[in-house]
Amino acid sequence: MKRYFLIFLFFSSSLYAQIRFGEAKGLFMSLGVGPRFPIGDFADNQNIGVGVEATFSYTDNEFLPIFIYATIGYQHYPGKQSFYKRSDYSSFSSNVVIIASGVRYYFKPLFEQVVLLMPIIDAGLEYALFEKLHQFKPGTGKSNFVEEVGKFGFHLGAGFSMFLLDVITYYNYLPNNQYLSFNLKVNIPIFVKI
Repeated sequence: MKRYFLIFLFFSSSLYAQIRFGEAKGLFMSLGVGPRFPIGDFADNQNIGVGVEATFSYTDNEFLPIFIYATIGYQHYPGKQSFYKRSDYSSFSSNVVIIASGVRYYFKPLFEQVVLLMPIIDAGLEYALFEKLHQFKPGTGKSNFVEEVGKFGFHLGAGFSMFLLDVITYYNYLPNNQYLSFNLKVNIPIFVKI
């Protein structure tokens, strides 16, 4: 896990290397959680998963209402019972560490009176490191093993923001591992200058 933290630290520091905080409009941290729904080939052997993530986002008066961000996340996908019945597997699961960056655009609010509600769209690139646990039924003659696979991909998202709370649905493309994710994010202002 220390290796993933160092990768994230390097990734986020290089992303924000050109920022002069005296001109900043805002630096935020968000914590998100939600289900992950495998689609395509990924859904053949994996059940619905769960994911958690931490995101650092930044904006500046030069490009408001666009925010740039860096994310690190963890996901877990258990295997499907139907997959076990038709194969030699007794257990199959995937643990995934995601590192992503992208841009988010906030549209003008739909409501401002009682609650602030803004539509948002989101797009970015991501890297995923999969740790897949392969366990086989006794008597198959196959040895259990752990497989590590790294993949690059992208994500597209849309949702709504209430400023301190975001609800976003994403389509995530990774080769042979496509999934839909639903995220509920709590935004925490770190630095805001108006």
